[in-house]
Amino acid sequence: MIAPVSSIHDTKGLLETLPTVSMEVPDLLYFAVTNARCAKGEVLIHEGDHVYMGQCIGMRDGGFFKQPIHSSVSGTFDGYEEHYHRSGKKVKFIRIRNDHKDEWDPSLKPRTDEEIAKLTRQDFSKILEENAMVGLGGSSFPTYIKFNNDKKIEVILINAIECEPYITADIRLMEEEIEKTIEGMRYLQIAFECKKVLICIKKKHRSLISTYREFLRRYEGSGIEVCPVGNFYPQGWEIAMIRSALGIDIPTGHLPSEFGIANFNVSTVWGIYEAVKNNHSVIERRISVTGDGIKYPSNFLVRIGTPLKLLLDKCGGYVHPDKDKVFILGGPMMGASLPSDDGIISKTVTSVLVFDAQTSEEGPCIRCGSCVYSCPTHLEPKQIMDAVKAFDKERIKALNPLRCIECGLCSYVCTSHIRVTDYIRRAKMFAKTK
Repeated sequence: MIAPVSSIHDTKGLLETLPTVSMEVPDLLYFAVTNARCAKGEVLIHEGDHVYMGQCIGMRDGGFFKQPIHSSVSGTFDGYEEHYHRSGKKVKFIRIRNDHKDEWDPSLKPRTDEEIAKLTRQDFSKILEENAMVGLGGSSFPTYIKFNNDKKIEVILINAIECEPYITADIRLMEEEIEKTIEGMRYLQIAFECKKVLICIKKKHRSLISTYREFLRRYEGSGIEVCPVGNFYPQGWEIAMIRSALGIDIPTGHLPSEFGIANFNVSTVWGIYEAVKNNHSVIERRISVTGDGIKYPSNFLVRIGTPLKLLLDKCGGYVHPDKDKVFILGGPMMGASLPSDDGIISKTVTSVLVFDAQTSEEGPCIRCGSCVYSCPTHLEPKQIMDAVKAFDKERIKALNPLRCIECGLCSYVCTSHIRVTDYIRRAKMFAKTK
């Protein structure tokens, strides 16, 4: 086994205090033709074509939705290469040679405040769909779909919890883009005709809570408030957040909108602001780069399409270049592992974690029950694991593994170092088959 989760040491407190550094935009940038949610993709430009920043250069097909691919720079379509995507899979990427002019697509026009005030929920949905807005907390779920219902929304929850170890991208965004995040929330109020917005922040972030409460004095009567929530993991899971903020339990199989609730990650709110106000897709984002494998943990503002290797070089390279490394895009609990540093930064990468590889022996299950006590969805991880080992499909389905949110806690607490979460992922695949 490599890098067991139980070996994690959280350096999050350090990164929270480090300001974001703007990463130099490279000469070559890369854009995945397909991704984890879209198995098919079509390229809409030809080699040698000039492209503008923000131009739609391809279209991914997710089955029940389409997802445009936008260039984050102006330049020339220079061909294709294969690299690792955030999903952990190697896929085909469009290669754009940067002309370093950053010329925006001339068809993209900003909107006035008066125009925005007149937009309907359907208008917002179309804008977000055209700008390929997805959940920037890492889910990559198409944001516009949340607008495609007629449910009355009584309260909007902003997920500013960032509960995984190491990740500080949302915290730095909130510190450095406070006006845009608040304006994005006001756009949500317009779209859903909703007066109440609660910004959910962990109680331990006292300084951030104070900053937002002070800033919100400028928006007196707006209905936007800070809502301190618990310091536990996985407080950022939407069900746990709703329970902490509103005291409402959302039953399995039901959507928050059925209870008059809409929720959005705070980085997604910033992206919504850019899409609605400036008609821009997400071309850059804040990323935490840390772990015991690199010399200088840092927060970066990175252009989408930047090779991972360039960020690692900017952090001073590896502490021990001769040791094998573990690379994780996203958080250590729910992120995707890459087999090498040949990855590309996409819009849903919240962090890059680099660890020196460790080995540990997987022991037999001692039936301690830790995985059961820790499961936030009240599953029976041990029984599910046994059913997977026995290839007992009926038993697997009866244990309902689809309720698993893959938080990783069962693996984290396992005293025998068993990758329990991996077994449950396999169980979910079994459960989906007829």
